[in-house]
Amino acid sequence: MSRRTFLEHVQRALDELPPHLARALENLAVVVEDEDPDDPDLFGLWQADEFLPDKITIFRKPLVAAFPAPAELEEEIRITVLHELAHYFGIDEDRLDELGYS
Repeated sequence: MSRRTFLEHVQRALDELPPHLARALENLAVVVEDEDPDDPDLFGLWQADEFLPDKITIFRKPLVAAFPAPAELEEEIRITVLHELAHYFGIDEDRLDELGYS
């Protein structure tokens, strides 16, 4: 999948957020990078810093490698975006596991 198409899928996942959640996003950057140099298998990462905007990074290469079928990849991109947004809203890993977003 091209980088451009991947970015479009990330944008679609954000565009499909319910309006009340989209309005609640403040001081947040969502970016796409090829991979995390410290953990090349990581799909996404939410980072918070008291002096900087929160940042969600979606990692393209591990997602593309794990989900070669386009429909599955698009769904996993959506799940990864939602998973990281859940962390932004304070939802922990255990609760995400319960909800099926691990």
